[in-house]
Amino acid sequence: MIRHHVFVRFPSELATADIDELLADVHDVCAPLDGVLDVRIGVNVSPEEPVVHGFRHGFVIDFATDADRDAYLVDEQHGAFGGRLVAAAEGGTDGILVFDLEVA
Repeated sequence: MIRHHVFVRFPSELATADIDELLADVHDVCAPLDGVLDVRIGVNVSPEEPVVHGFRHGFVIDFATDADRDAYLVDEQHGAFGGRLVAAAEGGTDGILVFDLEVA
């Protein structure tokens, strides 16, 4: 299984409702795709403030296989969503961290 983590640093002036609406679209992107096992969206609750580096929002998608993750990466809906996410993130791609972990 591949656990796909995406952490986002949004600018402070972006409204919480706008952030919530944007991140909720992750479900719409994943719904038609095969191999998506789970989708979780949330706010960072880590007490380790110095190492959070402003990444206060994120989502995790579990894919059955790396091929399922790769299909998501080239999916047209993912591309459109990714463009909106980059546009909203502080500093564009500098405000996004992606980390894929293989989970047994």
